[in-house]
Amino acid sequence: MDEHDGFAGTRQLRDRPEPGDERRWLELLDALDLDELTERFMTRVVTVSGYDPAPIPVSELRRTGRLSFSTLIEGLRAGGFDGPVAVSTEVGVSRARAGIPLEALMTAIRHDFNVLWEVLTRVASQDDAELVIRHTGIVLSTVDEYVSQVQQAYTAELARMRAEEFSVHAGLIASLFDDPDPTGERLSTIAAGLGLDVDSPLLVIAATGDDVRALRVLISDHARAGGTMFTHHLGEVLIAFTVAPESPGELTRRVAEARVGYVRAESIGALRRSALTARDLADVIGPDETSAMTWRRGWARLAARSLNAAGNPILADVESALAHCGPVERERLIEAVRVYLASGSIGDSAAALFCHRNTVANRLRRFAELTGVDPMIPAEAARLVVGWA
Repeated sequence: MDEHDGFAGTRQLRDRPEPGDERRWLELLDALDLDELTERFMTRVVTVSGYDPAPIPVSELRRTGRLSFSTLIEGLRAGGFDGPVAVSTEVGVSRARAGIPLEALMTAIRHDFNVLWEVLTRVASQDDAELVIRHTGIVLSTVDEYVSQVQQAYTAELARMRAEEFSVHAGLIASLFDDPDPTGERLSTIAAGLGLDVDSPLLVIAATGDDVRALRVLISDHARAGGTMFTHHLGEVLIAFTVAPESPGELTRRVAEARVGYVRAESIGALRRSALTARDLADVIGPDETSAMTWRRGWARLAARSLNAAGNPILADVESALAHCGPVERERLIEAVRVYLASGSIGDSAAALFCHRNTVANRLRRFAELTGVDPMIPAEAARLVVGWA
């Protein structure tokens, strides 16, 4: 063993209590004044961000502060805690219920150690210096165990509170979806329970199948950014809604880039209807599409699906008429009509197709002659828009 190893080993031994330390150590602990410890703590804790002003009565802070010091001193007498500490649970639970941030709570508790150490070293004499040093590890481990138990109690209570809140919210949302025609009073009650303004517009989002996972990530990210998003299941479809942002931002950008259906509900009273629409929009997203389906983009697909489900083929006559064309002409006619329907302008269509305006006009006229459907007449063009959606 070299010189440094010997010094380290000796120091490690000196940092541990010795057999003759107990009497004087207990005398030092007896000299600690609970009132002094508590008042020193109080002058510091009220300056901690989150405790200024105190979210709980000052009398309660003083009571639990005194009880904490009493418990810590008893732990130091015993050489540390060997089980649960009742006051740590009380402090953790009450602070969670009071809405004190965990960081603020941990800062406040660190003052327990600072105050305890200051008073302990003040009541000790110069002759006690080495004895105090030998008990430093016990002081640190005892306070650390107390802090750990407070943090565990706080975290567990916070999880319980969130579960309770989620359960209450889920019940309110479910009742809203179960009642197709709630009264104004009922809507106000539900809105208040969710922390919403009854007249606030909402952004309503829906995802189905494999796209649900991506929506859950979006919801989680929104929550981490400080937002609130509520959820509800309509069968296998996940519905999410939140207060509609006043102007486009990160949330609307991410929603627009996701494979979801989304609409804007004018108020919570329109939520159920809007959620059903968002669900239907999500359901008509094509397998190769990567962006959101809005009402503007998806209304024609919904109309087509409804008509087809009713047994009314939308473009059977058009398809039959076009079957008499050669494949090249058929492709060019459909291309011209689709491009024209997107803009309603022959000039824009010609530019998009890199051909002359007359060519576009001739193809539109030829299409009308063959099929009997004139794409330049809005009432007839609507059938093409829906049929090809």
